[in-house]
Amino acid sequence: MDAVREGSDDVVVIAPPSMADQVTEAGHEFLAGGEPPETRIAPIRERLPVASPAEAAVLGNRELFAHLAADAMLPAMTDAVDRFRPDLVLRDPCEYASAVVAYRDRTRTATIAISLADVEWGSMLAASPVLEDYAPGMTRWLRTLPYLTRFPASLDPSPFAATVRYHSLASANSGRPIVRWPAGSGPLVYVSFGTVLGYMSHATGVFRAALDALDELPVRALLTVGRRFDPALLGLVPPNVRIEPWVDQADVLGQVGLVVCHGGSGTVLGALAAGVPLVVVPLFADQFANARRVADCGAGIVVVGTGTKEENQNPIGFDTAPRLANAISIVLADRASYRSAAVQVAEEISSSPLPADLLNRFLR
Repeated sequence: MDAVREGSDDVVVIAPPSMADQVTEAGHEFLAGGEPPETRIAPIRERLPVASPAEAAVLGNRELFAHLAADAMLPAMTDAVDRFRPDLVLRDPCEYASAVVAYRDRTRTATIAISLADVEWGSMLAASPVLEDYAPGMTRWLRTLPYLTRFPASLDPSPFAATVRYHSLASANSGRPIVRWPAGSGPLVYVSFGTVLGYMSHATGVFRAALDALDELPVRALLTVGRRFDPALLGLVPPNVRIEPWVDQADVLGQVGLVVCHGGSGTVLGALAAGVPLVVVPLFADQFANARRVADCGAGIVVVGTGTKEENQNPIGFDTAPRLANAISIVLADRASYRSAAVQVAEEISSSPLPADLLNRFLR
């Protein structure tokens, strides 16, 4: 969005009302769309961590994104497109209301990737029955759109024929100092489980396991829990850990020796773009696939549940904290090797074009 605005083009962002402050603080015009009621979303969100992969794909991609979210967003999206007649629609892969309207009007459209390409290809296929109800042929059309992704080819071979890779300067350290670390001299560890976990009933167990893992380690850690979670629920916090609701990860990634996360695409990509190794504790959705790619490239370790099918296991149990502590210790002890692999990925990412260069292809 910044790249479009810097090119003197007008930008309008249509999103759920909860994102108003985030969009306006970034300097963009915001239009509020609709969103499903919490009573419809909550049961799906609670089911996702324990559902089988097939059930989770239907619940998340078909029922939540293609059905509930698209239906709620469609009236505002239709009004906005009819009003502004955009030259280009940039869409989230799981935001389908914009696709419905753009397909209707044959508006030039590109998909901005969030996760791995094969994961998003599969998500689209899961959503396809609902998409075809909106407009026959829409699934095939979506597959042909330019697919813009920050993931490098070595980590993310893509089934989308029109895949274009780019990198964002925001993925790197912003250079702003941060003073929220606990006192001491140990390595800095940034721990984040994203913004969605705080809405889930098992959030307390996940955060508590992380605190217990960090308690006995000679590190200094920053744990972010999201703005919807009450840290008082966690009880005693180890002195080597500081808890914050949220930080801009660009402010910390340039300082840390390790990132611990659940494998969300934003955190994984941000860490790798900054050349920082990871310990990944996947919980649901694309996080298992992201975690495997991190391990496969040698940039980190995955901590999964003790069951036989990792995709259907909640990894938080009585033995999670010691296994997580062990993984952190292994990566920090062999930091040069894991960091070298992460830096190699970072170099590949930084060799791709910047967003402004890509948008010139679509708008000029």
